[in-house]
Amino acid sequence: MDKFTFEKKHYDAGAEYVAGVDEVGRGPLAGPVVCCACIMPRDNLIEGIDDSKKISEKKRLALAELIKERAIAYRIEEVSESEIDRLNILGAVKKCMTSAVKNLSVAPTITLVDGVDTHLDINAEYIVKGDANSYSIGCASILAKVYRDNLMVEYAKEFPEYGFEKHKGYGTKAHIDKIKEIGPCKLHRRTFIKNFWVEPVRKEQ
Repeated sequence: MDKFTFEKKHYDAGAEYVAGVDEVGRGPLAGPVVCCACIMPRDNLIEGIDDSKKISEKKRLALAELIKERAIAYRIEEVSESEIDRLNILGAVKKCMTSAVKNLSVAPTITLVDGVDTHLDINAEYIVKGDANSYSIGCASILAKVYRDNLMVEYAKEFPEYGFEKHKGYGTKAHIDKIKEIGPCKLHRRTFIKNFWVEPVRKEQ
């Protein structure tokens, strides 16, 4: 299927701008969830756009630069681990996606959203596996993943014991074992690690 099919449908129906939005970081034990919304030109499409998870790191970095150069507008937002604990991950993703779309410098007529209908407070079409099937969502997924991966590499300098530069906060065995050994840091989502780590009760002095 042509990956611009969903966008073309809306442009043919009179839309001025069609955005795509996607999130990265729904499943990790640590770090924020990151969302990107972007509006791409109708022509001069970039070759190789796909679900960011299917693309090598080297290719993602190159594509991200091209996307940023050619985008009509893009916006990256993040919601912190403490907010994820407070809102739950679905609430955090909804907040993050909505913020990314509403803070675009150009207002889209409609936004293509990866996944099932989550009732975002925007005019949206929801597309299952949208990051693989929609050009705009694919571009958003690449920008979001490159941003979040770079962020976790930076956090690894502050918290080197956890190996964030390797697993980006996901629940690898080495990561879980380290949390069990030394406990979590401020980046860990307490609601995500509650099944294998319980915060010690502090004795009154």
